[in-house]
Amino acid sequence: MQQAGPQQPDGPEQPDSLEHAAGAGQPDGTGELDGTGQLDGQPGAARHDGQQRAESPRPAGRRRLGLLLTVAAIVFAADVISKTIVVATLTPGRPVWLISGVLDLNLTRNSGAAFSFGTGMTFVFTAIAIGVIIFILRTSRRLRSLPWAVTLGLLLGGAAGNLTDRLVRSPGVFRGDVVDWIQLPHWPVFNVADSCIVCGGFLAVVLAARGIRLDGTREVRPGSGQDATSKPAGEPQARDTQT
Repeated sequence: MQQAGPQQPDGPEQPDSLEHAAGAGQPDGTGELDGTGQLDGQPGAARHDGQQRAESPRPAGRRRLGLLLTVAAIVFAADVISKTIVVATLTPGRPVWLISGVLDLNLTRNSGAAFSFGTGMTFVFTAIAIGVIIFILRTSRRLRSLPWAVTLGLLLGGAAGNLTDRLVRSPGVFRGDVVDWIQLPHWPVFNVADSCIVCGGFLAVVLAARGIRLDGTREVRPGSGQDATSKPAGEPQARDTQT
């Protein structure tokens, strides 16, 4: 009579339920679960990171827009207040010397553009100022760059200041003369709005020459030895990995 051997299980041995639950998300014992329940390196995690990157520029865009409007408001207020004081205290043709030979206060009326350019084309420059303001406000939706926020703020405030003169001063609406009152040696008489427009234009040329875009990215010039793709300022360059 033969003794029966040890009984074999009918099927493969099943792992313990707790061990099975713990190891379900770790293939080969190397995977790790992130906070979303997705494995690191899997498409779900990539989508999660992409959503965070897509949402992060929005607060920055609102801050840059706030800076643009703040700069524009300061420029506009300084221009309107200074013109009001000058018109109330100065007499045309009778300049006041603050620093003899360097800085004079000379009240004049200008029907042209900045620095008395293009007199007699008041209506044309009024339409141009309105177009510039609309363009800046529409462009500000893509604004992420701090230097561009300051630049556009200077242009917006200056354009709004001179446009106000065109609308409210004599001889009539859209034909009003701009008040100029700052006089330097060998230079046309100008005002605060004119100086801010010139400074904003100069900064715009510098930023464009350096390849800085409105969204904060920098355009990489060919032959610069850098990656051909543009990246936001301050963002580290991605490293190429090989497996």
